[in-house]
Amino acid sequence: MSKLKLKVKSRKPQGIGSRAFDVVNGILLAVIGIIMFYPMFYVFIVSISSSQYINQGLVSFLPKGINFEAYKVVFGNKAIWSGYKNTFLYAISGTLINLVCTSLCAYPLSRKDLYGRGPITVLITVTMFINGGLIPTYLVINQLHLLNTMWAIVLPPAISTYNMIVMRTSFSSIPESLMESAYLDGANDIQILLKIILPLSKPIMATMTLFYAVQHWNSYFPAMIYLNDQAKYPVQVIMRDIVIQGDLSADIAGNMNVVATNYKYAVIIISVIPILMVYPLLQKYFTKGVMVGAVKG
Repeated sequence: MSKLKLKVKSRKPQGIGSRAFDVVNGILLAVIGIIMFYPMFYVFIVSISSSQYINQGLVSFLPKGINFEAYKVVFGNKAIWSGYKNTFLYAISGTLINLVCTSLCAYPLSRKDLYGRGPITVLITVTMFINGGLIPTYLVINQLHLLNTMWAIVLPPAISTYNMIVMRTSFSSIPESLMESAYLDGANDIQILLKIILPLSKPIMATMTLFYAVQHWNSYFPAMIYLNDQAKYPVQVIMRDIVIQGDLSADIAGNMNVVATNYKYAVIIISVIPILMVYPLLQKYFTKGVMVGAVKG
């Protein structure tokens, strides 16, 4: 009976101002959502529309003359498949390197008994605002003989200072009593990190995985600078060449249903679909991971 009374008391009637705020807030969020969704939706409907309607500018909200000829041409391009393979390689290996380096840096900085913890954190934080620049970085990579290799893509961004600070804050929220008990049982810091810290930090690890994977998937500038062999280009560089340079005569020659516009848009769609599929898998961890890593300083 007391539980029922508690539930009844907790339901307070909303005033006119509160209801008006909810309505306005819902409308505003719906408008923002439509504004953000429409550009990608437009790219998709153009990619599957007939060339005659595209040339006449009749495609705006719904596809017209639906056909998938542009996608057939895109998937017939061997450079696209090569770019996909390279992008998956760079994204997966780069993300693994990121997670290892970030966790190895975040764990000691989360420990209050680390000598020089404050100055080390300040020095690391400075790198968020000051870096060596493009030319010095290129010279370093050249001296290390990493040019035109996968390592030139995945090693320079091995750790993000911002992500490391968020992960460090998340690690700091784990009770120290767990680590003290592990020390009493004879565990060392590596064992504590692998068997206690990381298993209890799945939300933040999933969030960092998403951040780093998106970063690697969307990256194209380092590949343009450090790679000379087109066979090693990620799909983003190939997409940029197609969209900006527009050299499509060989790809769409003889196909009356495909024009440059829907061919370019089809390339854009296939380049973003894989990373969009990652979001639903990690969504349940995303908000929790960010909040855990941001609330406690």
